[in-house]
Amino acid sequence: MKKILIIGAGFLQDFVICKAKSMGYETLAVDANPNAVGFEHADKYEVINIVDEKACLEYARKQNIDGVLTAATDYGVLTAAYIAQEMNLPGLNYESAKLIKNKYRVRKCLYEAQVDDTEQAYEVDSNTDLKALSAKLEFPVMVKPCDGSGSRGASRVDSEEKFAKACNIAMESSITHRAEVETFITGKEYGAESLVVNGEVHVLGIMKKWMTEPPYYAELGHAIPTDLPYEVEERAKQCVKNAIKALGVNFGSVNMDMLITSEGKIHIVDVGARMGGNMIGPSIIPYGTGIDYMANMIRNAVGDEIDFTPSERSAVATRLLAFDKGVVKQLPDFECLEKEYGVEIYHHLEVGQEVNEYHTNLDGCGYIIAKADSLEKAIQSAETVLNIIKASAFYNELR
Repeated sequence: MKKILIIGAGFLQDFVICKAKSMGYETLAVDANPNAVGFEHADKYEVINIVDEKACLEYARKQNIDGVLTAATDYGVLTAAYIAQEMNLPGLNYESAKLIKNKYRVRKCLYEAQVDDTEQAYEVDSNTDLKALSAKLEFPVMVKPCDGSGSRGASRVDSEEKFAKACNIAMESSITHRAEVETFITGKEYGAESLVVNGEVHVLGIMKKWMTEPPYYAELGHAIPTDLPYEVEERAKQCVKNAIKALGVNFGSVNMDMLITSEGKIHIVDVGARMGGNMIGPSIIPYGTGIDYMANMIRNAVGDEIDFTPSERSAVATRLLAFDKGVVKQLPDFECLEKEYGVEIYHHLEVGQEVNEYHTNLDGCGYIIAKADSLEKAIQSAETVLNIIKASAFYNELR
């Protein structure tokens, strides 16, 4: 029985842990949280901070693992690559992992390789003269942390007067206290999920996305199929492949976000060298494409044979449980909602719980996944259930 180590054991990593275990692999996990949900399902686990590369490596060596991966979090990417490098296991090149952790270096690399249509980009830190930089920018711009995930610290800035504050917020949300500034693009946001196997890029799917309104930019849901013309979607897939090659990604999952304008111009706005979050791996890709994404990701990590043969697929739409600030007054019967509307609901809501106003993915309370024979039906089911939950669960007293 091969052993696989999952870096991170939170809610979204738990799906990978359970999948690997169901496939017959001995499944190990590490996380700094002693109460991480994935520990309940892993065969073995250890309480270790996932950014502590040496401590995680020591545990991996002790357990004599056959493969390592992280999913749905940027914080485990370097550690997974480091362990793979030190133990000579399948994995992402460590230098590429370091590059992808810095959003400005990613943007600079993509710009120099001319893989998309984006221009203006800068990196700022505590030593940057923000006033001087703002004087030469063409507003509006997008400001976001140079590392991290979940849209935390990202915002649109429309004027010089608000620029410094936005940069400081972004730097505070960055592990390395750096931020990236780039041209604000007016367009619709889409996601792309890929798996690199033996150096070959397989674009598994392009996903339609719904986002919050400015000044925050956080995901509200995904869908397959998209509303893109065939030619634009095919060009988007080619941009994804070119970007992965330009960044030197030789192995594993790659999650990308891109903005596509009404004229069909493509702007890659974020790259993560891991499986995407928000139910992309467990639901959106397998339901929307018929490809067992997590199974192939796991096989890839331990050097087993990949199978991209698609099974039955359908239209799929998701909605995050995203709310205004408030207190949970009561909960609906989730099981009845699932049966009546043919959806799946995953949540971490409790009566009496205080809920934050939704500004980043970290404020989300769970997910609704709807499948149907058409995208319109899937969207309608997901939105109907979301509205029922909103109407029955909250009173907004924390304002």
